[in-house]
Amino acid sequence: MNSNSFSDMTLTPEIRQALDDLGFENATDIQARSIPLIQSGRDVIGRSQTGTGKTIAFGIPAVERIDPSDTEKGCAQVLILCPTRELAVQACDELRKLSRYLPYVRPADVYGGAPMDRQIARLKTANLVVGTPGRVMDHMRRRTLKLERLKMIVLDEADEMLSMGFREDIETILSDAPAQRQTVLFSATMPPDILALTETYQQDPAMVQIEARQETVENIEQLYYDVPMGRKLDALELILKANGDRLTLIFSNTKRMVDDITERLNRAGIRAEGLHGDMKQSQRTKVMDSFKQGRLSVLVATDVAARGIDVNDIETVVNYDVPQSAEYYVHRIGRTGRAGKSGRAMTLCSGRRQVGELMTIARLTRSSIARAELPTAQDVRDRKKQQVLGELMSLLEKDESASRGMETYTQWTQELAEAGYEPGRIAAAALLLHLGEPADDTADIRPARVREGGYPRGGTAAGDAGYRKITINIGRDNRVAPNHIVSALAGRTGMSGREIGKIEIYDDRTVVAIPEGRVDDAIEAMKDCKIVGRSTVTARCHDEAVASRFPSPYKGKGAPRRDRRRDDSRRRY
Repeated sequence: MNSNSFSDMTLTPEIRQALDDLGFENATDIQARSIPLIQSGRDVIGRSQTGTGKTIAFGIPAVERIDPSDTEKGCAQVLILCPTRELAVQACDELRKLSRYLPYVRPADVYGGAPMDRQIARLKTANLVVGTPGRVMDHMRRRTLKLERLKMIVLDEADEMLSMGFREDIETILSDAPAQRQTVLFSATMPPDILALTETYQQDPAMVQIEARQETVENIEQLYYDVPMGRKLDALELILKANGDRLTLIFSNTKRMVDDITERLNRAGIRAEGLHGDMKQSQRTKVMDSFKQGRLSVLVATDVAARGIDVNDIETVVNYDVPQSAEYYVHRIGRTGRAGKSGRAMTLCSGRRQVGELMTIARLTRSSIARAELPTAQDVRDRKKQQVLGELMSLLEKDESASRGMETYTQWTQELAEAGYEPGRIAAAALLLHLGEPADDTADIRPARVREGGYPRGGTAAGDAGYRKITINIGRDNRVAPNHIVSALAGRTGMSGREIGKIEIYDDRTVVAIPEGRVDDAIEAMKDCKIVGRSTVTARCHDEAVASRFPSPYKGKGAPRRDRRRDDSRRRY
């Protein structure tokens, strides 16, 4: 924020009144610098991180640009493109609030996953359109959206639209729009593709660049955990169980991993929902509403899907994957620690390379990201114990008249005591009925000691009997290593690294020993799995069960290669 007041800007009385109703007095940096430039009619490039008020920055000039004398039906005077349905809805809502005292401004949002006929009906009278590129293109082809009278076009979150593959649609829309128009582009980052767009479709644009401020994350505790490859889901489960019922947002880089994380957490008894672009709009809306209203405490999302989340009470952000850039890191952790509250941001890393990537991000963002030790199973039990005992003591300290049901249950307890049961055992039995069996342990996060061509000396936790082999059609020729195989199997099947047996890597395939009872499930779970960027097929090996911990060395063509530079028997992964 800065000290610029909206009252010092040249705004219409109707806009001023709307801003007063919304409680906006001072403009943010991006608003103070962008609004006058856009009002002057110049093309503008605005670079600013998420949450700095970019919608108001382009929204005020956009609303003011609508000409009340132009009554042509089905023609947009202003078009705003957004990467996701959530952002389109959110931006359109903001514009409706800004134009509440300007009845001739008629906003409409259009996006995929919603009935086309309703959107067509709204577009017949709309003069300010907010939409996703794909659906805007659909309406242009149908001639239900015309751009002949377009005065301004805004690209909001342009970097996200390009990363989602909308470049061709965007270029088609910009090419079909009138040459004499104003083009405004807002983006959190400025990759080469964005600069190429500006050179082609903007005329002498003014650059407004707002650097990310350290103050935005100063009240956020930033931690990272170095987790063995293939054990990140176990680690995440531990963290969430130790975290309790805090409102938590988990970020993953891919849609598939969002689904995998959500499924694993629900299997572990942690209610979680996923959010990504492949979900139906009704489902996404339901999940978003549950999270915003606190009925859902754990949400797993991709970066793009999370752009539509505006919740001030998120206490914890977890980066399941290391963010792809420093900008993404700031966007993610900025979801917590809002409105003057404190928050925590945690990142899961696997190995020295990922830790190095995170430290680079820390330098670029001038952040202090401290290494932390994962909570133990005992930490989880202690947290649960303190939570339950606290709730019990709170109830016991209440006045009897305020504790409904206490009198009835006291009578039940007395009857059990009269039957000869000790009060302590009665209370323990009641807790057992309410809470279930206490967990003996939680995921043991330790590196899986697996090596190519045989088990580590001293064996594994798994015995010889009951193991079968599966084969994966990827091998040495694809530069695959044992840790890649362990990571894929553990991530897809939920098996721990200690359960995975001998890994034999050949030129064109990899053979893995796993518990016999997990073979069919593993083959199903590994469908469409990508390892080192290649799609793979997993199948059952039609041979005998693994009978020996140290089988005879393979001989002949196709046998696993040995590393001549070192003794394989000393290598551990």
